[in-house]
Amino acid sequence: MKWTDSSTIAEVLYDTHPDVDPKTIRFTDLMQWVLALDGFNDAPEKCGEKILEAIQLAWIDEAD
Repeated sequence: MKWTDSSTIAEVLYDTHPDVDPKTIRFTDLMQWVLALDGFNDAPEKCGEKILEAIQLAWIDEAD
């Protein structure tokens, strides 16, 4: 997975952290959780606020 795979990342986060409300997560925590995912292979410096926002929105959609 890469940073641009926001939908896939959101699905994995939803499965990995089922008790977390994605609306309440801080971007710093979100970034660390994504970096820790099995199968994630991208550089931290390629991540920005817009990417994290896209992942968060996809996760919110997945949770609803």
